[in-house]
Amino acid sequence: MTEKRKLIVICGTTACGKTSLSLDLAQKYNGEIISADSRTVYQDINIGTAKPSLEERLKVPHYLIDVVHLNQKFTLAQFKQQALVIINEIHRRYKVPFLVGGNGLYISSIVDNLDIPSVPPDQKLRKKLEKKIVKHGLDYLWQKLIKLDPGTTSFVEKQNPRRIIRALEVCLKTKKPFSQLRQKKECLFNVLQIGIKLNKKELVQKINQRIEQMIKQGLVEEVKDLVKKYPSDISALKTIGYQEIISYLQNKISLEEAIDLIKKNTRQYARRQMTWFKKDKTIKWIDNIEEAEKLVKDFLI
Repeated sequence: MTEKRKLIVICGTTACGKTSLSLDLAQKYNGEIISADSRTVYQDINIGTAKPSLEERLKVPHYLIDVVHLNQKFTLAQFKQQALVIINEIHRRYKVPFLVGGNGLYISSIVDNLDIPSVPPDQKLRKKLEKKIVKHGLDYLWQKLIKLDPGTTSFVEKQNPRRIIRALEVCLKTKKPFSQLRQKKECLFNVLQIGIKLNKKELVQKINQRIEQMIKQGLVEEVKDLVKKYPSDISALKTIGYQEIISYLQNKISLEEAIDLIKKNTRQYARRQMTWFKKDKTIKWIDNIEEAEKLVKDFLI
């Protein structure tokens, strides 16, 4: 039986230090980095997505960053297809692929070799479902989803409108349960998953620092330029950091309120990320870089 090639995953919540750790490990262990993030794939949104800097990308090759325009769609199926090609290319160069990010579903598509239903986005249906959230609340759609497909409770968070809408979209378009269509298959790789563990106080502090730094770096100016080029309601701009600044620019809230809202929404997002990752018992949680280095060294022997 052929031995599976190796893949290292670095995961964790937003602002936990994934970029720094992955750079250190990739430099030390002849690695290249594939980004597992549903927002850094888009061009033009830079500050609010905390993309690795050009300097960092020169130190270690990075992939799946800036691959589509802001008004284009990028699906989970596209991510999986492109990531697998890149991982195989990295192996052919006798280097080590590092899959790095906080998007649990993107990581799962590779680690669990998900069989992803090929259902293109239906913007008309999505807008209709979004209106139902405004009218009836998110729980209304959640109840509708679990009635159609009880199995989605294992991988769709009830607080995540985007995932609920996507799951309903697949159910309604295919007339089949989403959970039956999206099955796990045998993993293609020998995987080491490393998760970065921070206590709540430290994580909140890092989130606040990151957002204040984004404002200093010019997040407001970045969003001003973006809404001149693109409609403010495109899905890529419904991203934490961008949606709040757009509300500020539309005079709906003050800048101070927008910043507080970004912090609050980021904390909630981090909680959802951790809820997802905690379900995966194969993740090895680390407190420091020394623990990560030992895990990687032992894995690559």
